[in-house]
Order: sequence, then C-alpha cells, then structure tokens
Amino acid sequence: MSKKNKIDNNKIKTVRSINNNVRSSIRKLNPILKNIVGKKVDIAIRDLEFSEKRITNEIKKTINSAVANAENNFQYDIDKLIVKEAYCGKKITMKRFRPRAKGRAAPILKPYSSVTIILSELKNMESHGSKS
Repeated sequence: MSKKNKIDNNKIKTVRSINNNVRSSIRKLNPILKNIVGKKVDIAIRDLEFSEKRITNEIKKTINSAVANAENNFQYDIDKLIVKEAYCGKKITMKRFRPRAKGRAAPILKPYSSVTIILSELKNMESHGSKS
C-alpha cells in the first residue's frame, strides 16, 4: 500500500515535448535552453521571438507543441504553465569533406541534436503566493 501512496505523491503535473533531429550542436542550444527554464510559457516564447539565433524557431515549435499537448491531452490551463526543464542531447553527426590544397581533404561535421521541453502547472505555487 505504501508504494501506491508514493507513486500518487510523486505524480506532478508535467507535459513533455521532444523535437528530434534539430540541425544544431548542443553547444549552441544549451545557453538558449538555460535562459528559458523557470519562466512562464508566454514569456519564454516572447524571449525566443526576439532572439537573433537561427535555432530559436525550432525551440519555439517545441514549446508550442508541449503547450498543445498540455491543453488537449491533459486540459491544463495555459496561463499557469511554466518551463520546468529544457535540455538537449546529441544525435547523429553528418560527416562531409571539403577539398583542400595538395590533394588533401578537410572534414566538415554537421551535428544534430534533440531538444526536450518539460512543462508543469504552477497551481501549487500560486495558491501559496495568493494567501500571503
């Protein structure tokens, strides 16, 4: 019986969206993802909108997909969603070669990444904040 209670207590309202094969390296994605963690969804999307990085469009798509999952599958309130976690991982690396002088060749590495966005509802924190 205690195991069932543990499972119920650990069930936090979270929604996940994964975008595989994003054409960028994790070195370029990590600073952008660290910037949006802990923010409300609309503020995170606004920050990505005004970023000059090319890859922010893919991250925006992933957040919008997570919001759609939260709304349609779990009936969460969009205004209370925050970005709980955002991380990326390595995928494949395409290897291409560029011809150089004296018959040599120089490698060109084109890395791919996967972006994972986890949203959660801010319900518990707001109820504590409104009481005080």
